[in-house]
Order: sequence, then structure tokens, then C-alpha cells
Amino acid sequence: MEFTAQEKYEFKRLLEDLRSKSGRGTELISLYIPPDKQISDVTAQLRDEHGQASNIKSKLTRTNVQSALESVMARLRLIPKAPPNGVAIFVGAVDIGGNKTDMYSRVLEPPEPIVTYRYHCDSSFLLTPLEDMLADKKTFGLIVLDRREATIGTLRGKQVEAIKHLTSSVPGKQRKGGQSSHRFQQLRLIAIHEFYKRIGDSATEAFLSIDRKDLEGILIGGPSPTKEEFVDGAFLHHELQQRILEALDVTYTDESGLYELVEAAQERLLDLELTQEKLVMRRFMKELVSDKGLASYGEKEVRENLTMGAVDTLLLSEDLRKTRARIVCTNASCDFSEDATRSSNSPPPGTCLRCGSQLALADEVDIISDLSRMAEESGSSVKIISTDFEEGAQLLRAFGGIAAILRFRTSSR
Repeated sequence: MEFTAQEKYEFKRLLEDLRSKSGRGTELISLYIPPDKQISDVTAQLRDEHGQASNIKSKLTRTNVQSALESVMARLRLIPKAPPNGVAIFVGAVDIGGNKTDMYSRVLEPPEPIVTYRYHCDSSFLLTPLEDMLADKKTFGLIVLDRREATIGTLRGKQVEAIKHLTSSVPGKQRKGGQSSHRFQQLRLIAIHEFYKRIGDSATEAFLSIDRKDLEGILIGGPSPTKEEFVDGAFLHHELQQRILEALDVTYTDESGLYELVEAAQERLLDLELTQEKLVMRRFMKELVSDKGLASYGEKEVRENLTMGAVDTLLLSEDLRKTRARIVCTNASCDFSEDATRSSNSPPPGTCLRCGSQLALADEVDIISDLSRMAEESGSSVKIISTDFEEGAQLLRAFGGIAAILRFRTSSR
């Protein structure tokens, strides 16, 4: 299943929420049920676990584990058959501070089929199977080389990773005394060939370990004629040789050369999320300094532009951790209320300035979900931007994580 930007963001936030839960001892239950697993078999195992839990020495832990198991079995009675992708259940007594716990329960159908049945009891929830679903599996092999050094790496999703760096023993173009020019050139060509072979062997080892369906292709960078010599010499395994997409000019052949290669290959990578995000951020930066000025940033300004239908593309940082809520007075005879944006570490609302009663939060929603809903209503596209690259990080740092490219110029910029 391909995530939309909004679905991916919401799934990440769900994982963050589950990751934040902790129990005292092994009291949190994670249950992964594949679509072909019989619910009756799962219930039978949980009954056995319930019986074995009676042997837990700590009375509090024993009570919490058995309560969690009873809660899971009650949930399973409502699920006669596992859904098409299976079901994941997370239940347990989570620590809420002040020496108190609260019974937490979450049931979800994951975006991809669960492959393996898992029952896990620990002080934290088992999330690896869900995290693996979220990981971008599209991978490109990267090689940058000249006759002095080479670096092998991968581009997986938005992450460039250097795997191996090699240096050569190829002599310079000036021969030492006592060697004929012909002999020197022969030795130099042999050394170059051996170095290319070492690069090919190392790259083959690295890239063949990647699942064949996930390896989109291989990009090679370097100066001419080095990169052409490497490609034409077929130094990679024959399966990988067929996956070479392009050989491009790059200046550097260390780790920074891998990033340069990704930049040079943007046309080839246009369908990749990283490239799309970079292009839309560059478009925003260009509009920001242009005479037309079809750019807006800041929550107040962007909200106004969304209301006017002026937003073409809404840009939101995936690391934005804010909510939008209505603050209301708890005094029924007081009509005070206001909308407010709150950070994840904001203190609770205080007292009403009108009547002195306690204020409370109502209709609190994640700000990305709130702004995305406004964008959908006005026909605007939404891009949720990663902070894994410089322009994406700048969106969060310099523009508060909220910006827009406009359809037409407005006074709210």
C-alpha cells in the first residue's frame, strides 16, 4: 500500500503515541494477528497466558497482566475473523505519573498485511512490525568514483547512507626514474583495472544484499572518462550491471559526492518523495523573493489564505507538534471561548479573565490534520515536508513549519 502524505503523517503520530507508553514491569501486551490466523486459536492461547499469569509473584503486576489479557479477549469476541491485513492490538496498564496507572487499549488494522503472529508482553509495546511498514523501501545504489578513491552508498527514501569508502594505489601520471614510459603506463592501467574491480566487488556485495524488488536501480557518478570506463568495463555483477540507470558528472568522490550524485540525478528520481519535497520547497523559496510574491508563511497568514481559497500548495513540516483547540470557560453562565494553537509542552489553560472560573480545552485536534482539512475544502494540495534535508529543516526553523504557495497574490502574506 502506498501512503498518502496525510496517512503517513497520521501513522507516524500513532507510532509516536504508542512509543510514549510505558508500563511497570512486563505489563503491556502487543498482539499481531495475521489475516489467516484463526481468532479461536488466539483466544485459546490467551486463556493459557491468563492462567500462567497467576504465577507472577507481584500482586500488582499479576492483576495488571490478567486485566490486560481479559481486555484483549473481550476485544477479540467482537472480531469473528481477522480483517484482510490482520489486526494489531495494544493493551496494558500504562504509567501516567504520580504513582498511578491507567488501562490503555488500541486496536488497528495496519496498512500492510501482518505476516507473522506475535504475542509480546513487556514494559513497552512491540512496534517493529509497524515501523517496518512505514519505512520507505525504494532503494537506489550509489557509486561515486575517480582513480584515487570511491564511495559506495544507498538512497533509501530520503536517507543517503555511505556504506564503504575505498582508496586506490594507482600511481600518478608522472613516472619514476628507471621505468620506461611504456612499462609505467602498463602498470598504471593494471592498477586502475584492479581498483575498478575492488569497487565492483564491494558494490556487488552491498547491493545484492538489498531485496531485488526494492532496488530501483544504480546511479554512478564521477569525472569523465572514469565513470564511463567503470560502466563499460562491467565490473558489477551481471544482474546489477543491468540495473545501472545513469552515469553522471560529479566533482566529489567522498561521502559528499553521494549527495551531489542524488542532486544531479533529480530528473531520474522525480517520482521519489525526497525529490518532490525538494522541488516544492525550492519553488516556495523562489516565490518568496520574486516580485509576484506568491508565497505565504506563518499560521495566521496561511489560515487566512486558506479561507480565501488562495492556497495552491500547503507546506507543513512533519515535525510540527502543535494542536488547535477551543478554550472554553467551565462556568455554564460564562460564554467565554477562543481558538488557540498549543505546543505539545504548553501548560494547561488557567482561569477565565471574565469570571475567574477554570478554563478547559474542547475540540482539540492536531494542527496538521486541521490545516489539511482546510486545504482539502479549498481544493489545495498538501505537502508534508521532512526535515531530513536542508530546505525541509529550514521550513520548520525559519517559517514555523507552516507555509504556502499561492494561486494569487493577497494582503495576507
